[in-house]
Amino acid sequence: MLELLATSFPVIIRYFHLKRLGEEITVWNMKTAVFLWMFLAFGLFTTIFYYHPKSYTGLLPFRTISVVAQANGPVTEILVKNGQAVASGDVLFRIEDNSQQAALAQAKAEFERIEAEESKAEESLKLAEATVEEAKISLAQQKTDLENAETLLKKAVTTEDKVRKLRSSVQISEAKLVSAEAQLAIAQTDLSETLPAQRDVAQAAYDSAKVELEKTVVRAFSNGVVAQLALSVGSPASKLILSPAMVIIPERPEGLPERIIAGFSQVSRDVLKVGMPAEIACDANTNIAFVNSVLPAKIVAIQPAVSTGQILPSGNLLEPNRIAGRGSVLVFFELLHKEHEDMMLDGSGCIVQTYTNSLSGTIGHVIAATGVVKAVGLRLKIWGVLLSGIGLAGGGGH
Repeated sequence: MLELLATSFPVIIRYFHLKRLGEEITVWNMKTAVFLWMFLAFGLFTTIFYYHPKSYTGLLPFRTISVVAQANGPVTEILVKNGQAVASGDVLFRIEDNSQQAALAQAKAEFERIEAEESKAEESLKLAEATVEEAKISLAQQKTDLENAETLLKKAVTTEDKVRKLRSSVQISEAKLVSAEAQLAIAQTDLSETLPAQRDVAQAAYDSAKVELEKTVVRAFSNGVVAQLALSVGSPASKLILSPAMVIIPERPEGLPERIIAGFSQVSRDVLKVGMPAEIACDANTNIAFVNSVLPAKIVAIQPAVSTGQILPSGNLLEPNRIAGRGSVLVFFELLHKEHEDMMLDGSGCIVQTYTNSLSGTIGHVIAATGVVKAVGLRLKIWGVLLSGIGLAGGGGH
């Protein structure tokens, strides 16, 4: 409408010219002025809509955290309610843990059994060491007796039979020493290898049982607000990601700016630039006083791909004619003033109006000046929303 009014001066001039001449106003003598008006209006429309793209798809996105229990069983206690603020580590609800407690007790008992086996093995090691020492002393004594008997045999003081018995005793003592040393080696292996390995297995089982028990206590992993709490005491705790127990809307990390996203026609790709000024009007900010209904912003990033062009691995070859929608260019905006971020409501739908001001020369200044028409149109749109109450929804980006 504003564009038509701004370009209607040829018709107005021709109208008053004919009036002054006293001629009758007809389609025939007004045709040149009308065609000139149409040409100027078309050129102005094209310039404004091309160099100052608008999108009705603006959105302030936010993430949510699905709370899913990692253990099965009925819920025994719920410690939060819808709308409650929680901090990271707070207990949300508990699940029946009898089986996990039993598994932990069994793992603990096995761990204690290994500890008892280690104490027993230490005593066995001491006994084996004493047995080896005893066998060594006995063998040394018998070897001395054998040497003395052999000396006496040479002097014919003792008999051959006694010497033979002493030799047998030495052989038996040597065998006992070998056996005692083998028992000592077994005791040492039990303490250095077998029992430590069993302890590691028992420790792993104990730690695993503790982890499974801890899964029955579901905690928050982020600061935020509880929403969509669908549990009650006795409800089965679901492990399905499609049916979470509740949702947490997390707090925005400190220092992370809010970003509004919007989709623009691919034709606008050549005009949209990082740093380009913009204005954002959101449904949640619209008010009768018109205070902070239109917020200044700028483009901070442009996604380097159109999402509908993705090729996903599948068993079917790509058929381009099946992709009817061409998709849009995704653009990211940030508000110029930090204090405005607190006025924004997560998830709010917005109109995003951009303004080209990067062209140089007289033409560039003229094109930048035509952005005033779009700025006025944006504010008229908001007033229309206030009167109609239908929201800022529109027919896509252009």
